[in-house]
Amino acid sequence: MSISLADLLATPQLHLKNLGAAQGTLKTPIQWAAVTELENPQPFLSGGELVLTTGLKSNTAAAQRSFVRQVQRAGAVGLGFGIGLGHDQVPTALIAEANRWGLPVVEVPYRTPFIAIGKLVADSRSADHYAKLERLLTQHQILAQSLLAGGGLNALLAKLAGMIRTDAVLTQFNSELFSTCPGTDVDDENWLPVVLATGKRDASTLWLRKPFDDGGIVDYAKGLISVELNNLVQRRQTARQLAGQVFQDIIRGSLNGPDATARLQSVHVNPAAKNMVLLVRVPAGRSDTLAGMALPQPLESAVAAVLGSADQQELLIICPTHSGAPATLGTALSRQMTDVGIKAPVGIGGAYAQANGLRWSYFEAKEAASRGLAVNEPERLSLTSLLLASEDVPMTDMATEALAPLLAFDAAHGAELVNTLESYLQLNGSVAAVAEALTLHRNTVRYRLTQISELTGYDPAVTADRVQLWLALAVRRLARE
Repeated sequence: MSISLADLLATPQLHLKNLGAAQGTLKTPIQWAAVTELENPQPFLSGGELVLTTGLKSNTAAAQRSFVRQVQRAGAVGLGFGIGLGHDQVPTALIAEANRWGLPVVEVPYRTPFIAIGKLVADSRSADHYAKLERLLTQHQILAQSLLAGGGLNALLAKLAGMIRTDAVLTQFNSELFSTCPGTDVDDENWLPVVLATGKRDASTLWLRKPFDDGGIVDYAKGLISVELNNLVQRRQTARQLAGQVFQDIIRGSLNGPDATARLQSVHVNPAAKNMVLLVRVPAGRSDTLAGMALPQPLESAVAAVLGSADQQELLIICPTHSGAPATLGTALSRQMTDVGIKAPVGIGGAYAQANGLRWSYFEAKEAASRGLAVNEPERLSLTSLLLASEDVPMTDMATEALAPLLAFDAAHGAELVNTLESYLQLNGSVAAVAEALTLHRNTVRYRLTQISELTGYDPAVTADRVQLWLALAVRRLARE
């Protein structure tokens, strides 16, 4: 600890004597010992010094009083006056002025050189600095060890909060990743935000409650946290790519039985439990974001996978039913996607067990996302999803065969037969409703329906044919998503 004026007075070999009445700064740590004979040393002082002088230029009471005022205004902790050169004793005017301003005055005898005092102050400062460095290095080792020992960010942040004696909160966007005081709202007034260098993909901030005892450890912890967060991004990317390969095979139906069970278990999915799929589709250019982004807290324990083609990327979240209500999980995921700059609907599939169940849930989530709301739950088990989930049912071929004549006719004649058919099926076969929705005459709607029947061989008014056309349109819509 830095030496104080009281410590110097208690050092026998210095033979110092306290002459002033002021006591306020006797125990204040001395930053440095400054020797001066200037009439006004204030411009050359920075505060916290013990000013040492022999008063060679302070021969009048006015000069002595002025000198004291300049020293006090500079923030000195005390004044040491050396006798035996210019003065045989400390001037009474100087002592009186020092008492008036609360500045301690110490008599330094002729036999005590100023350099002896300066050396003690310097040695004390050096020892104090060394102790702080030693303590800081110890803290560095403790923080690094807490991270390397497997405790992760939570262990590191808990150690940091204990070292600086305050609360700590780590956030990513609107999500709280860690807190020594869960549920507490952080704000700029009572908390210091420490922005972490992880890039916009995570937008991470460490919040420290004011006041706290830093000592230099926060900067080191900041670097460790940033490195660990970036490591987490890399680990997420690798894990999601591996999981994506497994789920790609599950969705294609090329994995069954024991092989499917073993592959799912390898990516930490329990096939015996009921799992639901949350799905988000984005343009391929955002693949890095999907692969590395953090999931909201309710989905932290879920398994994430990234699937993709040249045009589209899909983020799948596989959650066991005990993770929470589907709508709540979907809303949390939707908010997180918005935070990272992606606006895309979240589709939710039903909860089923085994590999086939995951395929059904995937296609249900895909169909649900096509409805375009921020969060889309499946209304019931979808016939389209079940058929699409089976590689044995050539749904795409059926859809192409049924709709190709209509698409070709629309392209050649600028007609809107496909649009009319979609409206007719969505409006439950009501010609009047279709005419109103498309601003057409009812006879025009009837004529178009006749054309559809002639071109496809399916009559929209017949239930069996209507189902065929409805499935074809559903498959086409999902293929475009």
